Amino acid sequence: MKIEKEAEIILEKFSKALEDIPDLEETHYMVDNVNLSREDAARDKKQDKILRNTNIDEEGNVVVEKGKWVR
Repeated sequence: MKIEKEAEIILEKFSKALEDIPDLEETHYMVDNVNLSREDAARDKKQDKILRNTNIDEEGNVVVEKGKWVR
């Protein structure tokens, strides 16, 4: 079949391409920082930066789009 012949050609070309890749030794990285965590601390948030890209109506309310999944 035509598909099988094309697949064989693709595999042959791929095999030839793999021959050009040099054999390398495996490398292992030992990392001592396993399961590190940081302290949970509140950070100061600047309201003006947060509200910079929001839509606000005349009464000062933030205008948001209703979720498409909400009926």
